[in-house]
Amino acid sequence: MKAHSDSLTVSTRGKGTYEITEQVSGIVRQSGIRTGAATVFLQHTSASLVIFENADHSARVDLEKYFERLVPEDTDYFTHTSEGQDDSTSHIRMVLTRSSEVIPIADGRLQLGTWQGIFLFEHRKAPHKRRLVVSVIGE
Repeated sequence: MKAHSDSLTVSTRGKGTYEITEQVSGIVRQSGIRTGAATVFLQHTSASLVIFENADHSARVDLEKYFERLVPEDTDYFTHTSEGQDDSTSHIRMVLTRSSEVIPIADGRLQLGTWQGIFLFEHRKAPHKRRLVVSVIGE
């Protein structure tokens, strides 16, 4: 059994989804592992990871609009706003999604479905640099 770990940084331009499938695939290739699993972990509490539709951008627009309605920023009952109106909402949106994903590897490739991609889901209005750790384990 082999293990490989690497990290990547994603610069965001504010709220939205940012595809990271190719960067994660590159780490898997570098690992030399042919069969196993890749764990992608985001080291932040105001952004998240999702596996989502990657063929039609409008699906991601719909997701982003849904989250705006699900956890709106213009409410008066949030008290955690020390970093701005999107402070508490960004943390709640992260909890409703995920901070890590595990993807199987076969033949040295991520086993994502035809229309699946790995996305960093930025929940803050301001640009950020987001750090992710990718651990690959297998043979």
